[in-house]
Amino acid sequence: MVELEEIEPGRWRVRKVRPTAARSSLPIPYVISDTMDATEQVDGKFYTSKRKFREVGRALGLVEVGNEKFKPKQRTSSTATEKQKRRDAVKMAIAKTKAGHRP
Repeated sequence: MVELEEIEPGRWRVRKVRPTAARSSLPIPYVISDTMDATEQVDGKFYTSKRKFREVGRALGLVEVGNEKFKPKQRTSSTATEKQKRRDAVKMAIAKTKAGHRP
């Protein structure tokens, strides 16, 4: 935050005001804890560590929702002939419209 402060009549100075209050009541607000409530994994055991819970899930072949990695999508008509067909179709449509053809 910035404030203007008058030093003497007609002379001003910009003073930066630093917030004194903490952004959070937590000592380190941007650190995510590894602990969690005891949760059962499909192996029948309860885990209180997120890391161990995820490790066991990955070992069993499970995918955590939100962390899966999708294969990149590929266009089915990415070949040069398909592109040329699209261009020809657009040119034909423009020519018909200019000639006065209305569907």
